[in-house]
Amino acid sequence: MTERTAAVTRETAETDIEVTVDIDGDGDATVDTGIGFFDHMLESFAKHGLFDVTVQCDGDLEIDDHHTVEDVAITLGQAIEEALSDKRGIRRFADRKVPLDEAVAEVVVDVSGRPYFEFDGAFAQETVGEFTSHMGKHFLRSLATNAGLTLHAGVTGENAHHQVEALFKCLARALDDATRIDERRSDTPSTKGEL
Repeated sequence: MTERTAAVTRETAETDIEVTVDIDGDGDATVDTGIGFFDHMLESFAKHGLFDVTVQCDGDLEIDDHHTVEDVAITLGQAIEEALSDKRGIRRFADRKVPLDEAVAEVVVDVSGRPYFEFDGAFAQETVGEFTSHMGKHFLRSLATNAGLTLHAGVTGENAHHQVEALFKCLARALDDATRIDERRSDTPSTKGEL
């Protein structure tokens, strides 16, 4: 099997980002975004998806967390899309539910090449540390758009930390399932012949 890796950079007036991803990794992460809770979420995403991920981001945190979270999601999504290449042999579809104490997240994903995002749920608190809770939803949307995913996600719970963390873990597990190679398949999983 060819290596499913990518390195993507993004430089704007708001952020300067370097991302690498290995779809078939061991769950290793080296992350520095300047937002402690966001770093924790990206490390959790890598660990539970068994992706090797590096993220280095210098963002305009003196304004707020929006540009950093959004641009990391854009860059990581582009890296995932590039690493998957023609998506030959992948399982393509997956769904997962992941609990974290009282919170439960659900993710359904299609590595379709057609970006689409739906979300159901509300976060119990406005912030977790220096991370604005609704940026959890925005991260998923931006990642789906740039990785070419059809992504439906939802969360319940009473603690925003648990809710956001459950979402990142659930996304990781579903994306790991969907991007795994099915040994029975040698082609791209689409009647169109491409994704």
